[in-house]
Amino acid sequence: MRRTILACCLLLAAGAPVFAGDPAAGQKKSQACTACHGPDGNSPAPDFPKIAGQHYDYLLKALKDYKTGARKNPIMGPLVANLTQRDIEDLAAYFSSQKGLVLKY
Repeated sequence: MRRTILACCLLLAAGAPVFAGDPAAGQKKSQACTACHGPDGNSPAPDFPKIAGQHYDYLLKALKDYKTGARKNPIMGPLVANLTQRDIEDLAAYFSSQKGLVLKY
């Protein structure tokens, strides 16, 4: 019985998402992002997306896609060109941990 419970716990732990990024490090690395997206990811300008509170995985994929060119944007492409994998993870962790706008229906 104990082995069964232990096995189930291990399977659940293995399936849990792991956030490799460090939000504190991401905040320090986010200086270039603030001009368009605001200091916490809640852009003050309607022309730029609000990225605060977006899902970690979404931000990770978006940044990777900008870096590889799979997602094209003349502003984002050069900004992410020199980011390391760790930088991308930290930025995604920071912005995903921020409070986004609450949508009213």
